[in-house]
This record gives sequence, C-alpha cells and structure tokens, in this order.
Amino acid sequence: MSETAGPKLKDQEQVLSYIDSLAEELLAKIADGKRYILGITGAPAAGKSTVSSLLKERINHLFGAVVAEVAPMDGFHKTNAELMQLGLWELKGIPTTFDAEGFLEKLQAIQDDTASVGWPTFDRSIEEPTPDGVSINASHKLVLVEGNYLLLDTEPWSQVSQYLDEIWYVDGDEETILPRLLERHMAGGKSPEAARAKVECTDLPNALLILQTKSSCDRIICLPLGPA
Repeated sequence: MSETAGPKLKDQEQVLSYIDSLAEELLAKIADGKRYILGITGAPAAGKSTVSSLLKERINHLFGAVVAEVAPMDGFHKTNAELMQLGLWELKGIPTTFDAEGFLEKLQAIQDDTASVGWPTFDRSIEEPTPDGVSINASHKLVLVEGNYLLLDTEPWSQVSQYLDEIWYVDGDEETILPRLLERHMAGGKSPEAARAKVECTDLPNALLILQTKSSCDRIICLPLGPA
C-alpha cells in the first residue's frame, strides 16, 4: 500500500470541504454498482468514528439515497464476562480482547453484496457489544469498516486487509488523543485517577502498536475536529 497524507486542517469549513472531496472520490468508486469496502484505522480516540460518520452522512446526502454504512470493529469486543473469565478485563482494548475470527467471518460475509449481514456494534454506556446492531444489505455499496487493528501484521489480524479495497489511517498524536481518552473513560464512570490509569495501561500502548502500522496505509487523514 502507498502512503498518501491528507492536509492538516484547522477550520471546520475546511474540514467539511475536505470530507466532501473524499466523499465524492468514494462515490466514483461505486459508480459501477459494485460494493467498495474501505477500512478506516488509527489509534484510540484519533477520530476514526468521526471521520466514518461524516463520510457516511455526506456520501448518502450527495448520492440521494442510503448507499453507505459504517461497520465498526468495536462490535467484536469480547463480552465483559468473557474477559473476566480470561483474566483480561483490565486490559480491555488490546488485540486479544477482540473476537478477531468473528471479525474475519463478517468481513468475508460482506464480500457478497447481495446478502443482508447483521453486524455487531458496541454500546459504550454499558461497555458491551450489541449483536446485529446494524445491518449491511444490498443497498450499501460503500461499507466503512472502522477499527484499531486493521493493519496489524500478526495473525489473525494480518488477514483483514485482504477483505478491504483500501485502508485509510486517521492520524492523531498523544496531545490530541489523551484528553479525548480521559474524557471517554470518565464519561463511562471512571474517576479521573482510574481513567488515567486505564489510558496508561492500555490505550497509549495500543496507540504505539497501531502507529507502527501507519506506513502500510493507503492514505493518512489528519482532522482535528472534535471527539473520536
């Protein structure tokens, strides 16, 4: 994969203009009616969900119909009960706390653009996956697969890229992601001290791991536009 950096944008109007340009580019990729599956990766709280949501909104608006949907990797978090049993609950978020095999099975399933596929989502209010939280169906010609570990080169994660037409990396340095992560964990009920401990124990090491995959992406997106 080639690495292409996008502009560093500061003004919201510029950001939305840039998103529109990306949306138009993606619309061209589905002009033939075939499904295009775009991976959107990056560190925790870098802005993957924000970029995915904006792209989905703009593509559907520009097309005039619902042709884009987001398929989040977060839905493949193992349940809290599973993590407790495995002794991994405090490390929730590292690669082994996800159902990677289940993720690969769903990626394979959405290669068939005529089928309806239930895709799990993640409920941050209870920190649990929701089975079939979204449906990927025949009308969705662009699927935005968003998640941390799309470019890892360890098994079974190294198989992910074969199911994606392209992978974009949403960039974010520690100064950008740290306050977002702290806010996210405190919103989930953690004290400021517990939130910082969680960030230092799992989130920042995960960010470093993901950063090492950056050179394998097709495009780098830098959008300082609010919560991830």
